[in-house]
Amino acid sequence: MSESIQPTSAAAAADDKLDFKKILPIFVIVLIDLLGLTIIIPLLPLYAAAYGATAFQIGLLGATYPIFQFIGAPILGRLSDRYGRRPVLLVSQVGTLIGFLILGFAPSLLWVFIARAIDGLSGGNIATAQAVVTDSTNEKTRTQGLGLIGAAFGLGFIIGPVIAFLSLAATGNNYHAPAFVAAGFSVLSILLTWFWLEESHPPEKRVQAMQKKSAFSFGAMAEALRHPTIGILLVLIFAQQIAFGGFEQLLSLFTLTNLGLGARGNSIVFVYVGIIVVMVQGYFIGKWARKWGDRRLILLGLATLTLGMALMAVTPKVPPPFYSQAEMQQELSVARTLPGETPPTQGVAADLPSDANTGWLGLAWLLVAMVPAAIGGGILQPSINSLITKRVAADERGGILGISAAFLSAANALAPLIGAALFAAFSPRAPFW
Repeated sequence: MSESIQPTSAAAAADDKLDFKKILPIFVIVLIDLLGLTIIIPLLPLYAAAYGATAFQIGLLGATYPIFQFIGAPILGRLSDRYGRRPVLLVSQVGTLIGFLILGFAPSLLWVFIARAIDGLSGGNIATAQAVVTDSTNEKTRTQGLGLIGAAFGLGFIIGPVIAFLSLAATGNNYHAPAFVAAGFSVLSILLTWFWLEESHPPEKRVQAMQKKSAFSFGAMAEALRHPTIGILLVLIFAQQIAFGGFEQLLSLFTLTNLGLGARGNSIVFVYVGIIVVMVQGYFIGKWARKWGDRRLILLGLATLTLGMALMAVTPKVPPPFYSQAEMQQELSVARTLPGETPPTQGVAADLPSDANTGWLGLAWLLVAMVPAAIGGGILQPSINSLITKRVAADERGGILGISAAFLSAANALAPLIGAALFAAFSPRAPFW
């Protein structure tokens, strides 16, 4: 009897552990793919300003990618259910490559918008990558697997800006160079997908998907919202991204007006947040999911994100000792040297803090507040998506993850608009409350 029990126990223990060999290819592919995106994101406002964009146009450019991703992600997700993950991932990566090349060669601001729209339509590759993870995991290991995709995001936001800085330094601040470097990473991700990634969605499941569902319709999104167990999770993933996405979008402006942190200070702050998110999603979330389950993990994420936002809202307005109001004013007003470029801060009234009262309290408080904020933000997306995939059939996972990605994209488009309105109408602390 003991001999029959032992193999069963070993099998159960194996089921509790994530098979990293299956997940490693998609993790590396997503990381390489995201390096292209994270190289571009920090530079987009300056890149647009080089073409004479107004503050409103810069904000609209930031919303262009998530708006078009909102359209593209559900379509690509459903197509991956019908035709397989690998071919859809390749098509979306080619679209991303085209977007980066157009950005690099853009002769006008209009072409910058076109580049971001094409990249947004191709942005469903993340939903497809999540579908590969769900195909390669079971219910016990899925949250950890999806957390690794989130960890790839965090690593991308740590490494990408460094690569952008190096490419600018090597080319004498040529703003076109990072776009071509991003295109290079996109080519690498295509090659890795073609030669390394195995198809995770077998033909028999694709046949079932073709018989059950159309490619995509907005009615499918409404139907998903009305689903008794999935609808509330889609609302949750939208709401938490409004909070955490708004936090990410407005953090630089908040630290500028509250603590006087400029570009270099904010880059360090973003790396700090990225490290916490990577630790949560790359290591801790798997242990927490097995210990508490997805539902309790979601509640923990909501509680810590709420605590972090509240602590951010009451950050003392005490700039660090190295802050100088005169030097910061000079940094914000310095004219750019590219042909036809206008100052990126044109039309932006930055209410800088006084340097009469400095100390470490404000910065220390901010760094402490970011711990629960980053933990909450790191927990929520993978745990909610994990629970969503457990409540649909296997042949519908790609489609439902595409819909989830669309709700995330909608939140990413709305978060900076809502946050900026609250910031301007009330105070820099209002968006966090």
